[in-house]
Amino acid sequence: MDSHAIDVLSRHFEKIGARLRVESEGTPRPFSRGREPYTLDVQEGKRGSKEETYLLRVRPAVIESLEMSVLDVRPQSRHLLLMARPIVEESPGRSPLILTERSRLLCGHDERHWFVAAVKNGAGAPTRVAEAMESLKPDGVAERQRHAGVRSKDWHRRKNAGFLRQGEWFFVPEPDLVPSKGAVIYSDEPIRRSSGNKPHLVEELMRDGGEAVYVCDNYPRGVSERRYTQLLKSKPETRLFNWQPMRRNPTVFARGRVRHADHATLFLPCWHRVRMNGEILSAQVAFLD
Repeated sequence: MDSHAIDVLSRHFEKIGARLRVESEGTPRPFSRGREPYTLDVQEGKRGSKEETYLLRVRPAVIESLEMSVLDVRPQSRHLLLMARPIVEESPGRSPLILTERSRLLCGHDERHWFVAAVKNGAGAPTRVAEAMESLKPDGVAERQRHAGVRSKDWHRRKNAGFLRQGEWFFVPEPDLVPSKGAVIYSDEPIRRSSGNKPHLVEELMRDGGEAVYVCDNYPRGVSERRYTQLLKSKPETRLFNWQPMRRNPTVFARGRVRHADHATLFLPCWHRVRMNGEILSAQVAFLD
C-alpha cells in the first residue's frame, strides 16, 4: 500500500463524509499468528464524535504489501464496503504463512457515530453495501421483516414493522408473549456484547436459559464455573480480578425504554425478543447478560 493507494482510499472515505488516517503501528516485531498485521477502528478527537477519524494501523513490515479496495460506496447513506486481501509472509526455508484471511469491512455512520463491522467472507459474501447491512441482521430478523411486509427501501431503517434497532441490538416484537407466573423481571438491567462495551440499559428485562459464566477484564468472553474454579486454584493471582457472574447467550426479552449514551432512547411498547447483530467478530465475542 503506497502513498497513491492511501490517497485513493482516503478519497473514498471522503465521499461518505469521513476522514481516514493511516499510520505505521510502531516498532516492527516478528510475525505471529496471534497478532493481526493491521487494524481499522474509529478514534475520537478532543471534540468527541465531531472529530471522529477512521484509523488504519499497519505493521511496518506489511504496509507495502497490504492491499485494500473499496467494493461499494453509498454517499447518500454514508456507508462503504471495504475488502482487504490476505498478506503472506515469505520466510527462507519455510512454507508461506497467511497472516490474515481476505476480509470485508463495512464502514458507515449510524445515528451519532462512525463504525466499522466485519462481515461475511467466502461464498456468498456481500459485494454491495446493502448486502453487507442485511448480513449483519441476526437469524430470523430478515424473515420477520418480510413476513411483516416491510418494503425493501425500509429494510435498513432503525424502526420498521419487523424490528427496532439500537446500535448492535435488534428488538423483534413478541406482542402475544405472556410471562409465566414464576418469571423474574429486572428493572434498568444492562445488556452488552462483552464486558468491555458500554451497556444498553433496559427498563424491563426478562431472561431465560443460557450458560452461567464468570467474566472479568482478563477474560471478557467469560469462563465456565468449572474453569473459574480451576483458575482460582492454579493461579492465585486471578482471585484479584474483577470477576462478575453473568449468563452467556441467554434468551432475553425487553420492554419499555432502552437507553444508551451514544443513541436516542428507544421505546418498546410490548415484549420484544433481544438479538445481537451478526457481525462476524461475534463468533469470538459472546452475548453476555
